[in-house]
Amino acid sequence: MNSLLQTRIDTHHFEGVDFRIRCLVDGNQFDDPDGIAEALGISPASWPFFGMLWPSGRLLPDLVSREALGEGRILELGCGLGMASLVANARGADILATDYHPRAEAFLHDNSSRNALGDTPFQRLDWSVPDHSLGLFDLIIGSDLLYEPNHPELLSGFLARHSHAGTRVIIVDPKRRLHAKFRQRMEAHGFDSSSEAGTPAQWTGFGFKGVVQRFSGFRPSA
Repeated sequence: MNSLLQTRIDTHHFEGVDFRIRCLVDGNQFDDPDGIAEALGISPASWPFFGMLWPSGRLLPDLVSREALGEGRILELGCGLGMASLVANARGADILATDYHPRAEAFLHDNSSRNALGDTPFQRLDWSVPDHSLGLFDLIIGSDLLYEPNHPELLSGFLARHSHAGTRVIIVDPKRRLHAKFRQRMEAHGFDSSSEAGTPAQWTGFGFKGVVQRFSGFRPSA
């Protein structure tokens, strides 16, 4: 890992298993010497977001640890440090971790090795660029994905391109202003939707006060 970045190791416990995760120490970290992140439109202010343990990003792996994963293909969007993908990997799932940030892959592989999980497959992904080689997935997961006004349209369109009738989608959202628009766009694309509102009493220790959105029953719109 790059020595210019200040990191720490946190331990998280999911369904009887401890995971040691390397993360950034705070939101002041930044290291883009070659301008790769800048070229991708990632500002210095948002650069460290991928490497921090947000409440949504701590809740998602807890859900994955208890979710019926089956033997199908699983895709994580905006994996960041990769904690949810690591939990899926530890359960023997066919998981592909993805993120837009150029440093996410290095942190994912470091955390995979740190937890003796071998390789966790990764692909850098831009929702706005169709990639039919990805194929379809049986379960798609993500947390804290909706930041920009165009994200509900981009994300819902991506999910529609990579879902089939049996696909389940789980999105953990801190309940920013865009989650309702995202649900509407998903329903317009032909998904059924349901949601659970989070409170500290329901998910003790995560500090999560947002919403878990679930989508299924995909019927492609005309």
